[in-house]
Amino acid sequence: MKLYNSLTRQKEEFKPIEPDKVRMYSCGPTVYNFFHIGNARPFIIFDTLRRYLEYRGYEVNFVQNFTDVDDKMIRRANEEGVTVKELADRYIDEYFIDAKGLGIEQATVHPRATENIDAIVELISRLEEKGFAYATDDGVYFDVKKFRDYGKLSHQPLENLEAGARIGVDENKRDPMDFALWKIKKPGEPAWESPWGEGRPGWHIECSAMANRYLGETIDIHSGGQDLIFPHHENEVAQSEAANDAPFANYWLHNGYINVDGQKMSKSLGNFFTVRDVAQHFDYEVIRFFMLSAHYRNPINFSDDLLVQARTALERIRTCLSNLDFLLSNAAEGTDVQIGEKLDGYKQKFLDAMDDDLNTADAIAAIFELVYFANTTLGAESTKGEIEQTASLIRELCGVLGLDESKQEVALDEEIEQMIAERNEARKARDFAKADAIRDTLKEMGIVLEDTSQGVKWKRV
Repeated sequence: MKLYNSLTRQKEEFKPIEPDKVRMYSCGPTVYNFFHIGNARPFIIFDTLRRYLEYRGYEVNFVQNFTDVDDKMIRRANEEGVTVKELADRYIDEYFIDAKGLGIEQATVHPRATENIDAIVELISRLEEKGFAYATDDGVYFDVKKFRDYGKLSHQPLENLEAGARIGVDENKRDPMDFALWKIKKPGEPAWESPWGEGRPGWHIECSAMANRYLGETIDIHSGGQDLIFPHHENEVAQSEAANDAPFANYWLHNGYINVDGQKMSKSLGNFFTVRDVAQHFDYEVIRFFMLSAHYRNPINFSDDLLVQARTALERIRTCLSNLDFLLSNAAEGTDVQIGEKLDGYKQKFLDAMDDDLNTADAIAAIFELVYFANTTLGAESTKGEIEQTASLIRELCGVLGLDESKQEVALDEEIEQMIAERNEARKARDFAKADAIRDTLKEMGIVLEDTSQGVKWKRV
């Protein structure tokens, strides 16, 4: 498997530190609101990477943090008249609702910044002892110029970063590029004890401390959105490697931006959408499918029209599986060795795509080739073995992408099955008015029936 490493700017063969084990850290949300579609992309992409690594036999220790204290959270909590912890608890719960809907599995560990203050303080103390951090009246700062490799992740020398950065003047800092590791408490702010006085951690230090605590000094994969490369991930590299004298992460993965109707997403343009907003109009699984339909490093345009296309494409897979389930109920026993060889070919195309820097777009194309094969090759004369193998592979590959087609997202529950049985009985009794009424009711529920020589067939619309 090859992954594009932002650190080296090239695809590299993936070789974890330990055979068959992967240490992976991915930046999570700041929990002061529902997460938006821009957040959803890395959450979905790197959940898919984790799923695929596990599918290929790796044991993945996956850590995704919650930033549960920062300036935005303090402002929002004050506006709402609640504590920062109450705000965090609420939106962490909301995160898990949306994440579950999107098929995002829970991380091995979801650490909170406020639950790791001891690890953060210990890491800052080490940096101070080694001369990379200094205390001032308002906190503790990282001395960027002491770390000679600063800029290696963003591939910019320090002087270029200084020239391009918009950094407020702060008389407490030795250099405008220095960043806060610890912030001394201001009135009305939550605070924790430290050697430098009551205060709270800076944003960047929390990820370094939690990656260090739960994964070790050097991890295999660190991931996040492209917007985090500088300054967040650059600062993580600096403080982690300065403290530990060891590489922080061997592979850095970053997803591309999301535009909305061709424009950058922003509240001022009125095109800022949370996942909860979008889920009122489109299934969560449609959102996930849409996010996986392009290569993760490419920018992606988000629009209603493209979501409609994603929904239609996903429905093609569901309809194929529904047809296969119907054929299976009437199929004769038997199998075909040749079909196994054909299915292996489609599976290999899928694996080749995923091994090529997690190319989910081509992986989905391989699934649709398999769907086309099923639609054009399998029919009433096919054996149970042929149908079962094909349906099983479609579901298996969809499952790797986090698309849960292991069971139809059914509308055909016991109640609807009973309604279809009642319609069949009404037709036998020549009570066509009742049969038509049941058919119309099912149609209103999104179930369309088709009477065939093999029996009643249904599909969603």
